Amino acid sequence: MKYNLLGNTGLKVSELCLGTMTFGGQGFWTNIGSLDQKAVDELVSHSVNAGINFIDTANVYSEGLSEELTGKAIRNLGLKRDELVIATKVRGKMADGPNGSGLTRKHILHEVEASLRRLQLDYIDLYQIHGYDELTPLEETIDTLDMLVKSGKVRYIGCSNLAAWHMMKAVDYSKYNRLSRFVSLQAYYTLAGRDLEREIVPFLKDQHMGLMVWSPLAGGFLSGKYTRNGAPAEGSRRVAFEFPPINKERAYDVIDVLEKMAKEKGASVAQLALAWLLHQPVVSSVIIGAKKVEQLEDNIKSTQVVFTEAELKTLDEVSKLPSEYPHWMLERQGADRKK
Repeated sequence: MKYNLLGNTGLKVSELCLGTMTFGGQGFWTNIGSLDQKAVDELVSHSVNAGINFIDTANVYSEGLSEELTGKAIRNLGLKRDELVIATKVRGKMADGPNGSGLTRKHILHEVEASLRRLQLDYIDLYQIHGYDELTPLEETIDTLDMLVKSGKVRYIGCSNLAAWHMMKAVDYSKYNRLSRFVSLQAYYTLAGRDLEREIVPFLKDQHMGLMVWSPLAGGFLSGKYTRNGAPAEGSRRVAFEFPPINKERAYDVIDVLEKMAKEKGASVAQLALAWLLHQPVVSSVIIGAKKVEQLEDNIKSTQVVFTEAELKTLDEVSKLPSEYPHWMLERQGADRKK
């Protein structure tokens, strides 16, 4: 297991991060997973033993139960708190009423206390906003997050599912007011969906922010269960929950290449899809979720996959984005001034 710096910090996180969306399974979240405490303890134990020090959860996952199960697992297993990097999020609806969601000072301050109680922790390593709140001034959100860092309840702040201009506005506000700034983005990125490369990847590189990848297997589409000529196995996640949206024909082209390459390497399709992300310099950590230990162990083996330059070129060609304006114009005009 390799460890990468999280953005422009000295904090080292494992290249794989354990996602906890499968923990609990209350309400809508049963579509993704419904693991009980015994199963959670087993997954967390296997992850830590494999060298994973990074665990990501959110207050909305299973309506808070995911955080509870994560906190209990840390206690049950006797894990050393200082050796773990625990991340959670705030933004989603956690209560009925007009102020039960969002990124207001009121909601954030209420939810950080609730997350700390459920996790049974004194502080959160990485506290992330789980999306954009167009009703709340971004300045109010950043001011509140900075308060949490100064109070010691939060070590670093990050964001998830934002546009590049959202993040640039936030970074500038933090910089010119000497406030804590976002150190990372958690976003969707996969061989089946490289939209992030249009605006966000250049932004992350320019601002030295870390990238945590969610749904690296495109909601299970790159797990090896889906083929162009075969129906997905019963119980596959996408059968019950068709998310994230993908261009299936383009994704099948990727799967065709992955299947051939996997046979040659003696690896699984999922391992190669994950390993491609681990070979992208902008990626700090790839979030893996699992329902079974066998699935987790298969994903962890992605850290051992090595690609040749020719293989990386093949994967790049089959999955590359169609050219869009203004990128084709920037490429054309900027050819004489490239670094």
